[in-house]
Amino acid sequence: MVIRHLAHCVGLSMAGFVVIPLVHAGPEPSSEPLIRVTEGRSSETARLNEASMKPEPVARLSGNPSVSLSRMGGRGLDPVVRGQSQERVDVLLDGIRVEGACPNRMDPPTSRLSVALAPLLEVRTSNQTLRWGPITGGQVIATTAAPAFNGSGTTGHLTAGGADNGNGKLVNSGVAVGSERGWLRLAGGYDEADDYEDGDGNEVRSAYKNAEARMDAAWKADNGFYIKGLVSRQEERDVKYAGSGMDAPETDTDILRLELGSPVASGDWNLLAWQADVDHIMDNFSLRESGMKMLTASETETRGLRMTLDQSPDAVTDWAIGADVETNNWHAERFGGASLDSLTSVLWPDVDRDRFGVFAERFYRVAPSLQLGGGVRYDRVDMSASASGKEFGSGMMAMSAAETYESVYGTTNTDVTDDNVSGFISSDWRFSSIQSMVVTASHSVRSPGVTERYIASWNNMNSSKRWVGNPALDTEKHHKIELAMPGRSNGWHWRPAVWVDQVDDFVLRTRNSDQVSVYRNIDARLLGAEGELGWSNGAWSANSSLALVRGENRDDDKSLPQIPPVQFVQTVGWQNLGHVVELEWVLARRQDRVDLESGQDPGTSPGYGVLNLSGSHPLADSLSLSWAVENLSDNTWAPHVSRANTDPFNPEAVRVNEPGRTLRAALTARW
Repeated sequence: MVIRHLAHCVGLSMAGFVVIPLVHAGPEPSSEPLIRVTEGRSSETARLNEASMKPEPVARLSGNPSVSLSRMGGRGLDPVVRGQSQERVDVLLDGIRVEGACPNRMDPPTSRLSVALAPLLEVRTSNQTLRWGPITGGQVIATTAAPAFNGSGTTGHLTAGGADNGNGKLVNSGVAVGSERGWLRLAGGYDEADDYEDGDGNEVRSAYKNAEARMDAAWKADNGFYIKGLVSRQEERDVKYAGSGMDAPETDTDILRLELGSPVASGDWNLLAWQADVDHIMDNFSLRESGMKMLTASETETRGLRMTLDQSPDAVTDWAIGADVETNNWHAERFGGASLDSLTSVLWPDVDRDRFGVFAERFYRVAPSLQLGGGVRYDRVDMSASASGKEFGSGMMAMSAAETYESVYGTTNTDVTDDNVSGFISSDWRFSSIQSMVVTASHSVRSPGVTERYIASWNNMNSSKRWVGNPALDTEKHHKIELAMPGRSNGWHWRPAVWVDQVDDFVLRTRNSDQVSVYRNIDARLLGAEGELGWSNGAWSANSSLALVRGENRDDDKSLPQIPPVQFVQTVGWQNLGHVVELEWVLARRQDRVDLESGQDPGTSPGYGVLNLSGSHPLADSLSLSWAVENLSDNTWAPHVSRANTDPFNPEAVRVNEPGRTLRAALTARW
């Protein structure tokens, strides 16, 4: 009987992809939650159980085929959304941005996600609001839920767990006192792991230690005025990277956040202020043997303020206006020599970025079945590098960042001002009782990031080890149109989509004739299709999802680098009275469309198929057990977008391999 049910679920899901055309999901604001709430489990319990099975919070997005995760080590998974990554994927932590402090992205913004409180995660791929800036590639939005007291004066949780592969350990907790009107919460956690083994039994440099502590609070008055605050600190220690020539013995992150708001007229206003400081050290000798010592000390500071006004003057109209300002500073220096007293590069030469933006948007329901919307945003971005004249090296070999820009690009101006205008229009038409059609067209402008414009990694002896940013880069202009047709009927739901993104002045990292890693503008096109089909009868469920993307370098008539292959995810699940068991099958096609000359693709990649089995079970009213067996077949595999392997002790691996078979288990107590 069980086998027959499973076969029925899989068969229906697979057949659905033949019947339903591949066009996308519903409107982004109402996109399906990545944490599924099931019968007998609260949303918080489900979220905590799933989070306890992932060594890094962003790994919970691995079941979304439009998202690929680039691995460099045990921490620092970097999301790739629809073939676009790094600066093109905006990460918002409860509405704020926290920039990384590593020029090599050992600490992408997603590494700041809280392990202790397991935030809700949402991926947006098209502009449905401009309050946080335009979407060029994607947005990862993390939202931390307020504590639910349910009539009690205290609430909290405690989780403890581990993994066999890499000897992973984790413990985290959160405790809140108060009520829905006002509360104070303390949370913290610690997790660590040794190097894990891939499917062939080879050790992969991936050990790490991670600790966090945070305190947040909120209060709401009778008239609706509210205030929220957060202070947090995260410490990462002894993080190893198989995809880099250095490791990170120390990274510290401090975040302050303050939010105010109140009802006004037919809506409300909101004021959000934040500060984030990240200090990062990486070297090639603390955690590995090295003949020539190198150490990089880097830091970034972020300050931001955002004011928004949302109004709903009648039942058919919603509009919003707002303004924000954000300042960032990045500085990074690399030292060498036996005593590390020789400055060998000013990687980020004290770069400042000041950004001011305003936006306005409106949504109007023309008829009960049709809503139209649109918005416009202006951003002024000023960037400068005040330490670009600081010399590194010595004697006749001395250089400065400004001289590297002139040597490679012939540019001497390091001050840049961008005036960026972005906008979108959208329509949501429910043309039947079970089906909608959503069309979004947008024009999004992105200023090149600090690394793209100002990185200055210099090597006097070997030009192939040079990496130089281009201050003369033009802004990147994305012209995107997306068609989505979500639907739901009789236990079925589907979310197909097709999209095209024509990009003027796409910022491409590649290599020049001297093999220097450089940046230049090209015209590019990305296009793709996605589809999701799911079924549930309350006890059994099945979900199939597919994503494909193609990236084209229109100037050179070849593929863009780091484009993921066709990916498919099939899940079959069973649930009853809080007991949940799920089987996941992750498939990827071989990727032959690569750009080897760019230096970003280590080579073509083979296809793979990975089986994961997981479950969670209530042991008592306030205690649950979660478990997972990842990579059930103990395969050796790596996502196409993962970093090139540089580990001399595992020379056969082309990319940083994923863990082999791994058993995880955790207990979570809630009260």
